[in-house]
Order: sequence, then structure tokens, then C-alpha cells
Amino acid sequence: MKPIILVPILLLAGLAVGSGSAVAVRVLLPAAPPAANHAAPKVETSFTPTGKILAPLVSADGRLSGYVLFDVQLETSAEDVEFVTPRLPILLNAINMRTFRAPMASGPDGMLPNLEVFRKIVIEASNEAFGRGVVRRAAITQAAPA
Repeated sequence: MKPIILVPILLLAGLAVGSGSAVAVRVLLPAAPPAANHAAPKVETSFTPTGKILAPLVSADGRLSGYVLFDVQLETSAEDVEFVTPRLPILLNAINMRTFRAPMASGPDGMLPNLEVFRKIVIEASNEAFGRGVVRRAAITQAAPA
């Protein structure tokens, strides 16, 4: 056969075999059962303000660049608010014990705080102060130089 005729014949044969196998799979195999819609029960959350948090801006080489004031809101379940609020001084102490060791200064002059580093510090400190899983998120609502 001539190669010019052989190419379309092979393409049609491949199309026929592929289509036939797709139809066979669709007909012979049962359809997958629909996924069960197990929605997690809605938990009402609340944000608890921590007040102003003064933190040092430490550069990567350990040099103090300045200080920054943070406003932080802790997201907890609504029933944990009464547990978290009176223990906020323990959280602030745990944050203070971590911030002087964490290089949080960024920017060309070292006066911009790295918010992701501070958020990680707050979550670690909240796990220490309240127990793991009590604080879902830490929302930094304001950061200003001091």
C-alpha cells in the first residue's frame, strides 16, 4: 500500500478502537456511587483581641533594628472564649519569650516586620498557653513601628 493511504486508515482504526473501548468501559463497568456529603458540623467561631503586643525587630544577624506594636485577634470556638480571655497574660509571656530570638526584621533598613514569622510565633505561643487546637488562626490586624 501507498503510505499516503496507510496514514488515514491507521488513524481511523485507532479512533475506532479507542471509541469502542470507551463505550465498552461505560457499558460494562458500573457507575461510581455518588460521594457521601458528610459536611463537618458548623462550629461558631469568635475572635478574641489580645491587646497591643510590643515585639522587638531582630535582624538575621541578631542585631536589634527597632520595635513594633501588633494588634492580634485570636480565632477560637465560641465556647473557648471564656477559657482564652483570662489566660492572655500567659500568651503574651510566651510571645515575649520567642520574639527576641526570631529574626523578624525585613526590608532594606530592617524596620519592616515579617508578618508570617510573627503569626507563626503567635500560633506556637498559643499552643503552649492554651493547648494545641484551641486557637484556629491568628489574625494580625495592625502592625506599627514603636
